Amino acid sequence: MTDSRNHDVVTLPGGGNLPQGSLIHGAWVPNTGDRRDVFDPATGQRLATVREAAAEEVAAAVDSARRAQSGWAERSVHVREALLIDAARVINENADLLARVETLDTGKPLSQSQTDVAIAEQYFRFYAHASRHFFGETIPSASSMQVRTEREPHGVVAHITPWNAPLSQWSRGVAPSLAVGNTVVVKPSELAPLSTLLVADLLKDVLPAGIMNVVPGDGSVTGAALASSPGIDHLTFTGSVATGIRVAQMAAANVVAANLELGGKSAAIVFPDADLQSAAAAAANALVRNTGQSCSALTRFIVHSSVADEFERLLVDATSSMVMGPGIDDFQLGPLVSEAQRDRVVGLVQRAAASGAAVVTHSELVPTAPELRDGWFVSPTVLTHVTPEMEVATTEVFGPVQTVLRFDEEAQAVAIANGTSYGLTAAVFTRDVDVVARLSRSLRAGQVQINGFVGAGMEIPFGGIKHSGFGREKGFEALYGYTQVKTIVTHVGTRA
Repeated sequence: MTDSRNHDVVTLPGGGNLPQGSLIHGAWVPNTGDRRDVFDPATGQRLATVREAAAEEVAAAVDSARRAQSGWAERSVHVREALLIDAARVINENADLLARVETLDTGKPLSQSQTDVAIAEQYFRFYAHASRHFFGETIPSASSMQVRTEREPHGVVAHITPWNAPLSQWSRGVAPSLAVGNTVVVKPSELAPLSTLLVADLLKDVLPAGIMNVVPGDGSVTGAALASSPGIDHLTFTGSVATGIRVAQMAAANVVAANLELGGKSAAIVFPDADLQSAAAAAANALVRNTGQSCSALTRFIVHSSVADEFERLLVDATSSMVMGPGIDDFQLGPLVSEAQRDRVVGLVQRAAASGAAVVTHSELVPTAPELRDGWFVSPTVLTHVTPEMEVATTEVFGPVQTVLRFDEEAQAVAIANGTSYGLTAAVFTRDVDVVARLSRSLRAGQVQINGFVGAGMEIPFGGIKHSGFGREKGFEALYGYTQVKTIVTHVGTRA
């Protein structure tokens, strides 16, 4: 709940207080923007009120990062490594509080928030150590020259993070940025800013002042001021296609490059020889992870007609046992993040039914049980008899909705899979190694998994093509993305 006496602090739902404002140069600075309520998606009740950063606070945060950047980059890789490991330790020591705040802020099941906190810790540990092994190159050349490259930080990196996984997305970008000598300014989503504000407060006395700054606020004011700032050198954004285009345009006006992750409509192709149990489990798991609010989730299962009936039966059986409830009580499925998101998902399902899809929901689409009716819940739903031209087959739903399409020939399946504007992830279920070899090349996606699907680990590059964006996060690819190449040519044996 918000402190009723004044607006000088944010009282966190998991316990404790935060000062109102932005974290700038290691201290909380009062914001001058509008006040915005933050809600518990499970109850629809206000959790806190956060005053948003106006353009002047964003400018101050960027200036802070700029002032700190050269000193941070000049520190040895061993010093940066030790500080990032200290940050990981602090995250681990406060894991319970961070997980509770993330769950109450986003609605996701508590066990999933606990996993996300552990992932955040591991990002800092991974990139702390990986930075030791990140080098330039020596390039063979004429005997009269020595040519080498160095990897240099961009400088100040802006991170605009989403509401569906605040802590893991924050750490995924911030840890590699800091590891290679950048400083950062982070704008968390206005729908779920609390866990990011909390972790920033926890780390303000661990990391040197100015290397990590946080400015809460909405996209139209705070986000726009950050994306259009002439003081940033690189930008990372995760969110919708429409917003991503606007953000990239703002950054491009200052010739600032951007990494964009803009969602997906990821396809899984299931062949007749596949393990249908595994395929159906992957389809069901796409609904469970953050109640389907995951950009990489497989949300189009393209199943061979000869096994489609059996696959659908297995999938319906798997979803029928799913139980919804408040994330803090760790039910399998929590609510969606906002009333608007719930209404959007419901509208997509209703229009799919009107277009001829069969809707399989084991209870009311929008539950009316007393313990659920005030939250923003949508029941797990399977849509069968979906055809490729339907809106629900091409639009990212971002909710607990799974679609099943059918195919007869391999080429038809590939055409359906590639037939959207997205290209983030994909999967193939088959025992035929020749099919695997062909489809791993022909599927237009940044990542393809075979005979299963998991949120691949932090060592594995991740990112999309087409309207799913560009650039890569995770693994060593992130270190390349958060640095630029300098080529140094030495002419040997010459005199001035």
